[in-house]
Amino acid sequence: MEEKLNRIKELVSFLNEAGKAYYQESREIISNFEYDALYDELVSLEQETGIIMANSPTVNVGYEVLSELPKETHEKPMLSLDKTKEVEGLKSFLNDKEGLLSWKLDGLTVVLTYEDGKLVKAFTRGNGEVGEVITGNAKTFKNLPLNIAYKGQLILRGEAIIKYSDFEVINNQIEDEALKYKNPRNLCAGSVRQLNNRITAERNVNFFAFSLVKADDAEFNNSIEEQYKFLENLGFNVVEYRRVNSENVEENVKYFAKEIEDNDCPSDGLVLVYDDIAYGKSLGQTAKFPRNGIAFKWADELATTHLLEIEWSPSRTGLINPVAIFEPVELEGTTVSRASVHNISIMEGLELGIGDEIEVYKANMIIPQIAANHTRSGNVVIPCECPACGGSTEIKQVGDVKSLYCINEDCIAKRIKKMSHFVSRDAMNIDGLSEETLDKFIDSGYIREYADIYRINRYEEQIVNTKGFGRKSYDKLINAINEKRVVKMPNFIFSLGIPGIGLANAKAICKHFGYDFESLRSATTEELSMIDGVGEVLALAVTGYFANQIHLQHIDELLKEVSFENIEENTNELTLDGKVFVITGSVYNYANRNELKDYIESLGGKVTGSVTAKTDYLINNDITSNSSKNKKAKELGVSIINEEMFDKLAKGEQE
Repeated sequence: MEEKLNRIKELVSFLNEAGKAYYQESREIISNFEYDALYDELVSLEQETGIIMANSPTVNVGYEVLSELPKETHEKPMLSLDKTKEVEGLKSFLNDKEGLLSWKLDGLTVVLTYEDGKLVKAFTRGNGEVGEVITGNAKTFKNLPLNIAYKGQLILRGEAIIKYSDFEVINNQIEDEALKYKNPRNLCAGSVRQLNNRITAERNVNFFAFSLVKADDAEFNNSIEEQYKFLENLGFNVVEYRRVNSENVEENVKYFAKEIEDNDCPSDGLVLVYDDIAYGKSLGQTAKFPRNGIAFKWADELATTHLLEIEWSPSRTGLINPVAIFEPVELEGTTVSRASVHNISIMEGLELGIGDEIEVYKANMIIPQIAANHTRSGNVVIPCECPACGGSTEIKQVGDVKSLYCINEDCIAKRIKKMSHFVSRDAMNIDGLSEETLDKFIDSGYIREYADIYRINRYEEQIVNTKGFGRKSYDKLINAINEKRVVKMPNFIFSLGIPGIGLANAKAICKHFGYDFESLRSATTEELSMIDGVGEVLALAVTGYFANQIHLQHIDELLKEVSFENIEENTNELTLDGKVFVITGSVYNYANRNELKDYIESLGGKVTGSVTAKTDYLINNDITSNSSKNKKAKELGVSIINEEMFDKLAKGEQE
């Protein structure tokens, strides 16, 4: 008994620490898989011994919120849902009742209050009893109605999320791997709780309603589905759901399991609630769980395999990521043979060793991860030399995370990655310089710094005779380079690879200094810190970059080869404000799709890559084609327009 009691105390302490990190500090110290396994172990031990500690996460909900945001107490405590990993548990829950099965979105729960048709208050779940007021931030959520037709007091709950597509765009703008966000949930939590709502607005936060708390004079015929339809009619996006009973719930779980593969909204499971409102209320609640609903956590498909090697993957920031290579296994319908281990701390925590028997799974059925190491031999040797350049490596610790870095400034991997970033689409946008080509040119000594790209014609004869090249390829490359000798200043700043500075930050910085490059590169940390969305950390990164004499020499040489495009302040009427577009097929009135995209954005619109229910218009000059995007648009009722129709729309001549 003493051993079990000690284990209970150990689990309570660790799970509380993990929960605090996740809910309060927007970071993860263990995976959801590991948390669930330890939580289930704690529940089992409590049931077996009859001992439940006062601070056990099985009886307490959440943690105290700590921030400068105002606090507010919920009228009714927001409890967590009980959970199951078995479809049989859902069937048993339903019995002879009907329910609504929906996504369990992985973001931040928010409570909204509307009065007289206007949004007057928004605050987070917090610890279930006290949340943080985020009204100003909520008003920037991309799909949230600020005014509604219903004039009584309306209170509803929903999940604020950042979609995978937006998450990838934001993360790609962060150059330092150590500063990248681990997942959309962490990014969303930080975005929703910003003290500056302009930052929230830039993060493309979306809101999906999942519960109506109050609308006293509205009639719903005792049906939660009717409540959902009521909210949809008011302009809210309601979480995707399907009506189920015990007979068809299994096939609907399979539907969601298939949909998660392409779902742009992060989800860590499903939620099942009784449609019968009165019946659900009659069941009451426990100290921790309401009885009218249950959460379904994906039963992660595990596969046992053996670790073959740790591959060390260098990046242009110098960070060297460990990647586990293992005997191929089938997971969720695909063959998997590698998984990122992320950093030295995680690798050491798993005590990985070559030949170890490990269990792997796909987190949320998508991302390969190591769940457990049965052998734990711990014999992996951390390299003292960079696998790319042979230079010295160094283990650096940031907070409680240890990572491996190459400290050689002339590392070939760093140079290739930096040059690849420099020529990428959102930077200098030079076609024809793949990493493979850059590798050849750098290795041959043709490119040592950025300016050398624009002087590559010095090696015309050698390049023409390079295997895989030739006269046509060379001429095409030279033309592509010469076409990009005039560039917008924000793209130039982004191309330099200043740690943490993405294109959005670069645009804000350039605008602040009136597109005066000399003022920008001589700016102080204090000046830069005052720019919305920059802050002290990024400001120090910028001033530190321009304080480096080698960087300045490279920039001066580069400015002998390129010049800045004049940028005039946008005075256009925002005729496309809030409209979402997808562009497909050939364009005729614009140089390319990027030019059309820039024009749409200058008028307040947004361009995405795929057609969804949120798309307002698909631009395709071949309106009658049977392309996949046209078919999807027709299925969803999205308007398909050609450029002529778009131009009228942009001028405000057509709705």
